[in-house]
Amino acid sequence: MKYCKTCILPDTRPGIFLDEEGICSGCHGYHDKAKTIDWCKRALEFEKLIFWAKKKSTSYDCIIPVSGGKDSWYQVIKAKEAQLKVLCVTWKTPGRTKIGQKNLNSLIAKLNVDHIDFTIDPEVEKKFMIASFEQKGATGIPMHMAIFSIPMRLAAQLKIPLVIWGENPQLEYGGNRKERLANELDLEWISKHGVTNDTSLADWIGQHGLTSQDLEAYRLPSEAQLNLFKPRSIFLGSYFKWDSFENAKIARQHGFESDDNHLKTGLWHFADLDCHFISLHHYLKWFKFGFTRSFDNLSIEIRQGLMDRNAAIKKLTELGLQQPDVDIEKFCEFSEKNLKWFWDIAELHRNKEIWKFVDGTWKIPNFLIKEWKW
Repeated sequence: MKYCKTCILPDTRPGIFLDEEGICSGCHGYHDKAKTIDWCKRALEFEKLIFWAKKKSTSYDCIIPVSGGKDSWYQVIKAKEAQLKVLCVTWKTPGRTKIGQKNLNSLIAKLNVDHIDFTIDPEVEKKFMIASFEQKGATGIPMHMAIFSIPMRLAAQLKIPLVIWGENPQLEYGGNRKERLANELDLEWISKHGVTNDTSLADWIGQHGLTSQDLEAYRLPSEAQLNLFKPRSIFLGSYFKWDSFENAKIARQHGFESDDNHLKTGLWHFADLDCHFISLHHYLKWFKFGFTRSFDNLSIEIRQGLMDRNAAIKKLTELGLQQPDVDIEKFCEFSEKNLKWFWDIAELHRNKEIWKFVDGTWKIPNFLIKEWKW
């Protein structure tokens, strides 16, 4: 493994690549957007987009996928400021937290929006999550398929012209120049960056007895279906600077709640707090890629000048692995499996190209932190 010389991300992180000088694409993207993106011009483009959506709509002007987290609060606030008629849509995670439910209820009541809380058959969700974990070492494949499919299908079926997503991950975390500057999320983007581990819905039919009909809620609309109405699907972060700290600040001003007691994973208590299972999605990267959620959070803080690289490494040392034991137990309870099953499957997906069994312990040679507690 090699690590960026500016931040602390490793070259094993999906979508990241290091240049000849050892600087990652995420750092390049952060600094490039400051030089190449005219945010005033982008804001004017957003105004034109709003005008187009209002002219095209016959009911709702836009759909906003929301979880109740700080980013979805920010998205709704920006849309309401633009006087858009908003329909909020949520894929209801089977692991929703108490604070996640409270924040979602507050978003609906305090920001005054119509809302659909879309629940998938829990038995189907359970079978799909078990299959994705066993085969790909990833609990989040069903989550990401549902998050993308439900709003897109509703936009096409209800003839809603605009879907407003949050950050452009390639702009914030790394990607090639074309991906960083992309404004729209389309079917091609979802197939490449939708966190489905290079699988499509067809790959899961027959797994654990799942039928095509069982998986209907996860099905994206076809190009032909989208072309009947042609809704546009955009990243808000491509039109306005994306800042997690600022988003959280604005969300709190309107009623969003979070504190240190709500920390699920990583460094920030105001992020990843809506679902018990999101911590597993991030934790399993440790086995497959050799990094944790805190690597991402700390790297963003380095880029924003909130700390230097040495301070980030020291903080990461203090945080350690942050193994989400409580959430692992909740996932096993939902899956009706025991803890041994979880750890056996996790071990099957350990990446032996980066992990080596040394003196009875799995270790990563030349790891970023020499005094890491293995």
